Formats: sequence, C-alpha cells, structure tokens
Amino acid sequence: MENQNNNSKLKAVIGILAILLIGSLIYIFKLTSDAKTLETTIVTVKSEKESVLKDLADLKSTYDAAIAENTSMSDELIAERDKVVKLMEQLKSAKGDNVSLMKYKNQYKALEQKMRNLMEEVAVLKSKNQELTSNLDSTNVVLEDSKKYNQVLVGQNEELAKTVEKGSKLTVTNLKTASYKVRSSGKQIATDKASRTDMLKVNFTIAENKIAKSGDKTYYVQVIDAKNNVLGDKATISFGDTSLTYSFTTTVKYENKTVEVSEQLPGKNFAKGTYFVNVFDKAELISKSSFSLR
Repeated sequence: MENQNNNSKLKAVIGILAILLIGSLIYIFKLTSDAKTLETTIVTVKSEKESVLKDLADLKSTYDAAIAENTSMSDELIAERDKVVKLMEQLKSAKGDNVSLMKYKNQYKALEQKMRNLMEEVAVLKSKNQELTSNLDSTNVVLEDSKKYNQVLVGQNEELAKTVEKGSKLTVTNLKTASYKVRSSGKQIATDKASRTDMLKVNFTIAENKIAKSGDKTYYVQVIDAKNNVLGDKATISFGDTSLTYSFTTTVKYENKTVEVSEQLPGKNFAKGTYFVNVFDKAELISKSSFSLR
C-alpha cells in the first residue's frame, strides 16, 4: 500500500516536472522568437533610416543645383535646403524606433512635395528668362545697328558743325598800317620817318559773311615796335590759360556786310626799324602785317 502511494507521488512529481519542462521550452521558444523579431525590426528600421537619409541627401543635391543657377528664387530655395539639412541632422541622432522614423518619413514627404512645387516654378522662370534673353538678343542687335547709324549721324553732324563753324568765322583782310605827322591844325601828313611820326593809323576790312552771327564784334590790336615793346594801352587780358597784351581794342557792329575799320594809335619817340601789327579775335590771331620806319 505504501509502495502504491510512493508511486503515485512519483508520478505526480514527474507530471509536474514535465509540465515545467514544457513551459520552459515554450518560454525559451518565445524569447528566441521575440529576439529574432526584435533583431529583424532593428535591421529594418536601420535600413529605412538610411533610405530616408539618402532621399534627404538627394533632395539637398537638387536644391544645391537649383541654387547654383542663381535665379530670383534663390532665397526661397536656400531656406528650403536648410530645412532639409536640419532634418538630416535630427534623423542621424534620432532613436531607431518605428514611431520616430514614421515622423521623419512624413516630414521628408512634405519637403519633397515642396521641392517639386519649387522646381516647377524654377522651370517656368527659366523658360521665361530664356524667352526674355532671346528677345533681348534681338533687341540688342537692333540697338547695335541703331547705335552704329547714330554714330554715323553724329560724325556727319560734327563734320557739318565744324564746316558751319569754320564758314561762320569772320575774315579780316587788307590789314595795313601807315605812319603820320599831325600838325597843330589837325592835318595828317604821311611820313616814314620815325622822328617825324606821332600817330599810327591801322586799317583792315571785315569781309561779308551771310552765315556769321551778327552783332558787336570786338578785336584786340597789338602793335609791337622795333624794340619788341607793345605800344598803346599795354593792357593784358586772359582767355583761359592764354594771356594777351594789346595796344587797343576796336568794337564793330557787324551786320553780315563788309565793314571797313580804321583806328588811330597816337604816340611819340617812335623807334626806327620794323613794326609788327597783329589782330586777335579773343586769343586767336586772325591777321598780321608789318611796316618799317626809318
């Protein structure tokens, strides 16, 4: 009877151990299965993370290429490129779980869609720029032709202006100087002796010119004696960087017709020798002559 009881107990213990063994085997199998699942999940998440990083890198390269074209949208492109770079940095340091990875995937998709929209705008802008460039090239050709034509016209006008200016200048001719002895009665007696001379008479003609500007014309007359002295007023006037010492001035009312000019230059103690007479229109010498006293 006692042996029968012991056998029953032994069977009960064996049954319990069998149940525990089966439970342990099931637990070990589950742990092994969970570990494999976890490992598979980690590998998958890592792979997907690297895939998203690659997609973001491609997105950045697209922006870099578009920014390099230096369009009017460069500022907006740079701002979006910087968002991509920031997301890449966040993803690199993020935990490798499905929840955070899904969040980054969604952010990438939003950035990708934004990039596509911007690239469409860039394409439209480039097309318009090419059209404008083509039109500008055509306009430049027309402008260049017009510029050349205008240069020809300017050259012709300058030549015409020079011709008109040259033709409108007054010509002084027949410059002559005579020496006289003036008696107390006022009678003038011509002489060529220096000792008898007390007055010089300078005469010249302003020729007719229909295209010259009419009005008062002032001329500066310079008489230089044999000792290189300027006679008369000995006044000095400046014209820019040029100065002129003259004997007297004469102002003529010119009306596009021939004008005879006669001026007197009184003096005393005239020296013997050759005298030089110059007529200036401001600083320009327009006529000259000489005479001698013995």
